[in-house]
Amino acid sequence: MTVPPGPPRRYCDQAATSWPKPPEVLAAWQRAATELGVAPGRGGYREAVEAAGVIEEARRAWSRLLGGVDPQRIAMPPTATLGLNIAIQGLVEQGDHVIASAADHNATLRPLAWLARRGLIEMTVVPCDGVGQVDPDAIARSWRPNTRLLVVSHASNVTGAVQDARGIAGIARERDGLVVLDAAQTAGVLPLEAEQLADVIVAPAHKWLLAPHGNACLWCREGVEPEPLVQGGTGLLSDTLEMPETFAARHEAGTSDLAAAAGLVAAERWWHSRSTAERSQAAGRRLAADCRSGLASIAGVRLVAAEDGLPIVSFGVEHYAPAEVAAALEVAAGVQVRSGFHCAAEVHRWLGTPEGTVRASFGPFNTHDDVRALVETVEGLASMAPS
Repeated sequence: MTVPPGPPRRYCDQAATSWPKPPEVLAAWQRAATELGVAPGRGGYREAVEAAGVIEEARRAWSRLLGGVDPQRIAMPPTATLGLNIAIQGLVEQGDHVIASAADHNATLRPLAWLARRGLIEMTVVPCDGVGQVDPDAIARSWRPNTRLLVVSHASNVTGAVQDARGIAGIARERDGLVVLDAAQTAGVLPLEAEQLADVIVAPAHKWLLAPHGNACLWCREGVEPEPLVQGGTGLLSDTLEMPETFAARHEAGTSDLAAAAGLVAAERWWHSRSTAERSQAAGRRLAADCRSGLASIAGVRLVAAEDGLPIVSFGVEHYAPAEVAAALEVAAGVQVRSGFHCAAEVHRWLGTPEGTVRASFGPFNTHDDVRALVETVEGLASMAPS
């Protein structure tokens, strides 16, 4: 028996990871994996030398994305989560006080909570409002004499709310504190002038930048030197048991993901071959605005999305759990979204969403048909809810 085909795939979960990737990105990834296929910097033969060049070009690509910072102050851990752990655990000392926000991702909140539970640091989580916005004054009021670190997500991955990173950085700098900025949701969407925004910036390549998994950026300004979290081989100074002194090598123990780095280089070139409007994800924002407008007109739907934020729309449908809505969207219309708490443990009590939300997010390859299918399916689901 032939099974009839389902609805076309409509991927609307770009905030988790981007799909599809541009053909140029996939081609670069495949070439690095199939034609080079070596450990970068671990040999003097042609492919190893070329691979080492790919790694350095990826470092320069991140430098351009961060406003032209020194590429030698950029390390490339395989994930942003690891980069954030390096920054947090490598900069705090016993007895330090650290400020975070309720709008932050678990990639920062969990390592901080782990340190706090062990009595190594004190931790304050400042609240956010009903759309995930953090008041900089709340950060200032939470500052203590022993506050060393301020950790903040540049934008909420649940609501898309963008924080006042410059204002927040100013508060910390006036008090001789350090700012760690989680730019997971803004790299590739907003311009990142690193020197003006933070002392440390961490971002992954696989989200809005449209690159593959396996490459991320850890940038620290000159003078900010986290202790290495992971120690091991780097391909440099292999005759000593000490880690190399250069910033990148100290934080890149192990073999780099060559194919992922090549994909990041191609993705950065792809963005810069497009117009500024496309590069800033203006098309995705228009789709998100249309989605918000369509959902707002449906009785029983509650939006928890920032109006002027990222191309992210979170919502709930009365009488349905978020997972039920997500399942119905895929089965009925092929629309793939995320449901639940989105790895953000603290924000939901401030949003009033104890069961989590349904989250749709739109990138440069989404279409108005994706939005229409989502809105029409939710409208049909809401109309069938018990009265």
